[in-house]
This record gives sequence, C-alpha cells and structure tokens, in this order.
Amino acid sequence: MTQSYDVLGIGNAIMDVIARADDAFLVRERIPKGAMNLIDEERAEHLYGAMGQATIISGGSAANTIVGVQSLGARAAYIGKVKADDVGDLFAHDLRSTGVHFATLQPKDGPATARSFIFVTEDGERTMNTYLGASQNLSVADIDSRLVESSAIVYLEGYLWDPPAAKDAFVKASHIAHKAGRRVALTLSDSFCVDRYRAEFLDLMRKGIVDIVFANESEVKSLYETSDFETAVSALRDENVLGIVTRSELGSMVVEGQATHVVPAFPIDKLVDTTGAGDLFAGGFLYGLAKGADYVTCANLGGLAAAEIIQHLGARPQLDLAQHAKMHGLG
Repeated sequence: MTQSYDVLGIGNAIMDVIARADDAFLVRERIPKGAMNLIDEERAEHLYGAMGQATIISGGSAANTIVGVQSLGARAAYIGKVKADDVGDLFAHDLRSTGVHFATLQPKDGPATARSFIFVTEDGERTMNTYLGASQNLSVADIDSRLVESSAIVYLEGYLWDPPAAKDAFVKASHIAHKAGRRVALTLSDSFCVDRYRAEFLDLMRKGIVDIVFANESEVKSLYETSDFETAVSALRDENVLGIVTRSELGSMVVEGQATHVVPAFPIDKLVDTTGAGDLFAGGFLYGLAKGADYVTCANLGGLAAAEIIQHLGARPQLDLAQHAKMHGLG
C-alpha cells in the first residue's frame, strides 16, 4: 500500500488541565511528585476544585508527539478515544487544527472524555493526575487497518497498557504494521508504568512486537531493575531494538546493539515546565527517522523540539517547529 502518513500515533486521548502549584500543595493533597497518578472521576472533580488558575489544552502523550511530528512538516495521524461531549469535541478540534488526521469514532454513551490534572512546581517538574475516562475504551475495533498499513512508523504509548482492552488494540496495530513492512515504536511513558508492566514491556521487545523503544533514564533503570544507568543501557543493547534514552540536561543516547551515539541537549534560556519534554523529543526523533536522517540528526531534532516545549507552559509547540529547525540547520 502507498504510504500516506509518516507517523501514526496511538494513545490515550486526554485533555490537559495545567496549573502552577507548590510542593506544600502536593503534600497536602498526597500527590507523589513527578509521577503520573491514575485517579477516578470523584478525585478528578476534587482536584479541579482545589487547583488554581488553569490552562486547558488537548494532550495525551502520543497525541503530543504526533503534533510535534506534524509541526516539523511531516504527515501525521492519530488514533485515540474521546466521548462525543464538549471536552471530546474540543480535543478533536484542537488536534485537527494542527493538521493531524484524526477520525476515531466518538461514542455518545459511556464515561466522559479523559482529563489529566497537571501541577507544575517552581523547579519545572510536572506531576500528573489522570482520569482515563473514555480513553480506556479504545479497542481493536478502533484500529483502522488501512491507516496503520499506510503509515511508515506506528508509535504506541506505554500509558495505553493501563486500559485492558487497549492492549489487544496495541498488539493488533503492531501485527498489521509489520505485515505491511512498517516499523513500530513504543515509549515506556513513566517509571511507575514500567513498574506495573515490566515483564510485558520486555515481552513486547523480545517477541518483536516493537522495533524502537523510547525511555528516559529512570524508565530504563526501572525496566531492568537497577540503580546503575550503564547496567541498564548494557541490558538494552542486548534487546533486538533501536533504543533511545533521554537524560534531561545530559542530552540523549541512541543505542543499537553495540553502536552508541551520545547527543548533547539543546541549550535553553529558562526551564519553565517539563510537561511533554519526552513526547516532543520522540516527535522530533520520529520525524527525522521517517525522513531518512541519521540517528544523530534524529536526536538533535528531538532535542530541539524538547527544548522548545520546556520553555513554556503546556505540551504543545508555540513555535513553528519546521521553521525553528531550519534556523538551527536541521530543516
């Protein structure tokens, strides 16, 4: 089949509600700092009432990545579940306005569209409290086979492993992609997510269900149950995957077997909010990969996109990333 899209993202479709908070607020609300915490609808309503002035924007890890891919000038598509409610309509409108193809059916019944209440502390750390709502009803029926077959890379978020029905959708998409000669990427999403599904994530790599794995330093150490970064990277080398590990201000590392590429972080003026840093790094890297760039260029594109996102509130670019990349010799 002719390739129509460079990258297709599949993930939890979530509206982000972002507010400033101090550490005392997190302690008072018993929220583990820096993690993604799953909450129910009652807790969601409580946190919404307790938080200060908020910025509301469509989000979700894979959706953020796909918007980054699109902003860099590629053709991107997304599969994720929202309800036919006001919040779901806003999500769909926001995503389509960026140029991303989004056609997943919005049910009229069932749980409300998912929301993530994100608290950003003075140090730029973000803490997420996510009500999965309608997103957890993503199923095999939502996987458009023709869309998967026509996408060069299919990108799956680890958070999607929480809703049980989504696991089958995840695996189906991988099988369709590989049958069509496409590549499949996975982001581990969060160290707590890795703690919950370590054996299953390793199984996805070892059974060839995924070809490319994105992780940050804490996630890769959690995956191999070690506190030593080099030990974790050594274990990742033994997997038959392309591994990309982000290390915040230390930049990133790309490993494929014994080959290693260490790429420095992009300089920034001020750290404001780390929300979406890993998502946008993946977007930049996947854009480069889809366009046939070498791994160092891919990592530099990822670093550029991540640097843009952490200098303002929210996980969607405020600059035209394609023009931004050209200004830095990466276009």
